Amino acid sequence: MPKKFQGENTKSAAARARKAEAKAVADAQRKQALEDAYWQDDDKHVQRKEQRKVEKPKTHLEMPLEENINRRVLEEGEVEARSVEEAIAALSVGKELDRHPERRMKAAFTAYEELNLPRLKQENPNMRLSQLKQLLKKEWMKSPENPMNQRHAVYNAN
Repeated sequence: MPKKFQGENTKSAAARARKAEAKAVADAQRKQALEDAYWQDDDKHVQRKEQRKVEKPKTHLEMPLEENINRRVLEEGEVEARSVEEAIAALSVGKELDRHPERRMKAAFTAYEELNLPRLKQENPNMRLSQLKQLLKKEWMKSPENPMNQRHAVYNAN
């Protein structure tokens, strides 16, 4: 028969020692937490006072001064716009678009007719005056001298 085991099992002894150590650490932590809770200051008034100290607002004397943009002097190349029209004018790249070219249409056509009607008569001697004026009108619609075309020419140039 095998010999009976005498003494203590080393593995179980080590496990018991580990458990006892873990229990001692947990008890120490629990005791420390109870003691901290006992000494903790729960007075609401004291807490509010501490909060006010932390969040002490800056006075107007401690803050830096900001530049008054209403009195600012414009530097070279800067543009100031105080209304929508001024802003649009400042942002526009080219010349200001002509708002009413149709008002000068009749005078411009008369000047164009005086210059180009003799040329058309030389090119087409067999045509009647009404036919020449129709040709002239057709050329006028495509001409850069036409104020209606000038408006689009400025836009297309950009």
